[in-house]
Amino acid sequence: MYNDEQNLYHYTYRKDGSEPGARCDVQQGPAGTRPTVDEQLHSYQSGPQQPVQEMKPVKKNRIGLKITALALCCALVGGAVGGGTVWAVSRGGSETSVNVSSRPATQVSIKTVDGKTEMTDAEVYAANVNSVVSINVTGTSGTNFFGQPVQTASAGSGFVLTRDGYIVTNYHVVKNADTVKVTMYNGDEYEAKYIGGDEDYDIAVIKVEAADLQPVTLGSSDQLNVGDHVLAIGNPLGELTFSMSEGIASSVNRAINVDGTPFNMIQVTASINPGNSGGPLLNSYGEVVGIVSAKYSSYSNESVEGLGFAIPINDVIAMIQDIMTNGYVSNKAYLGATIGTMTQSMAQQYRYDISEGAFVYSVEENGPAAQAGLQLGDVITKIDDTKITSLEDLTAAKKSYSTGDTSTLTVYRGGQTTTVELTWGAVPADQQAEDETQQEQTQNNSQYGNGYTNPYDIFDYFFGNRR
Repeated sequence: MYNDEQNLYHYTYRKDGSEPGARCDVQQGPAGTRPTVDEQLHSYQSGPQQPVQEMKPVKKNRIGLKITALALCCALVGGAVGGGTVWAVSRGGSETSVNVSSRPATQVSIKTVDGKTEMTDAEVYAANVNSVVSINVTGTSGTNFFGQPVQTASAGSGFVLTRDGYIVTNYHVVKNADTVKVTMYNGDEYEAKYIGGDEDYDIAVIKVEAADLQPVTLGSSDQLNVGDHVLAIGNPLGELTFSMSEGIASSVNRAINVDGTPFNMIQVTASINPGNSGGPLLNSYGEVVGIVSAKYSSYSNESVEGLGFAIPINDVIAMIQDIMTNGYVSNKAYLGATIGTMTQSMAQQYRYDISEGAFVYSVEENGPAAQAGLQLGDVITKIDDTKITSLEDLTAAKKSYSTGDTSTLTVYRGGQTTTVELTWGAVPADQQAEDETQQEQTQNNSQYGNGYTNPYDIFDYFFGNRR
């Protein structure tokens, strides 16, 4: 410590400025000049001497230790009565403390899904996680350079529908699978058997040999509102098994196109990633209202987030029951014709007056289309009141009908518009294993498909040799 009293300049290690022994005073000379070294030495030797004080041992400051001990005692007492724990550190008389909660962990009760009791997210998870399954699939995809089959592996999700082992998932999860392995939440593994599915609706049913499984409770997707809270449980990335994500319903009737197939979907903000496909979409009552099916990760070279989709359960539950009974959707509307999309290029080459619609490439003998009077070269422009501009439109419209339903088709034929009455048929059983969905004919695939490698082959059918 520096002191400046009565023009004396000296240094001391004492806090109060006093010194324990001899003092070294430095006096100022005339006109503020500093004295010489000899004068300073003489002043030191001849000046009054202070008695030498005896140094006493300094007692250690134990205040900080006492405070710490007191805080720990309080923490122990507080913890016993449910309070928080306090860590205290004393530094130079000040105290720094860290509060640590001793609140016991929340106990999540497993409730029964009754459709009446709204649950927390944790309760929905606890009530349904034992009904969710992880699905691992192996298959074969073509051959390599040496002609050897190429083995493939993929993963998805599903949910238990019945106690005796029927499980619902997406068709694309188990399509062309050689083996299907199902893993339950408790670690039990089963080899599953493929029962049947439908690519148009992307649904499939598999079965494991088990008893007393915990099935889900189905809700009504028609009662879901935009903004309602939804949760998805599944197997994202094939590794993060039994993960739950949450969000809201962004749209409850969203029409999207997946690889050329139109779907009516529930759009959600819950995180949906590869491996989630086939898992349940749940409402806040713990009911399954959808089957998680697809996610857009990019659109027009733009990265996107918050776009997940699920198939409304009301749209497919009757088909799922049909698959469980018959192995396929037996009452699915069937046209009995090969259909493609009418294009501007086709209109120019065929000299048609229209450039959009569903073009009829072939008609199955004695099928529903033939019985209705549809012909090769017809262009379907409307089904009842629904406008048809492409194959996708026809496929989407067909989903609204079942076997035995009757529709009025508006058809362009030979430069004029006519109507025909069609009774939708049932898909033949021997075609269930095949891709019954009519694939759009493109310019690059045999030009106009179904054996017509020359566009004038069809033209000649109607107009003789006119070209």
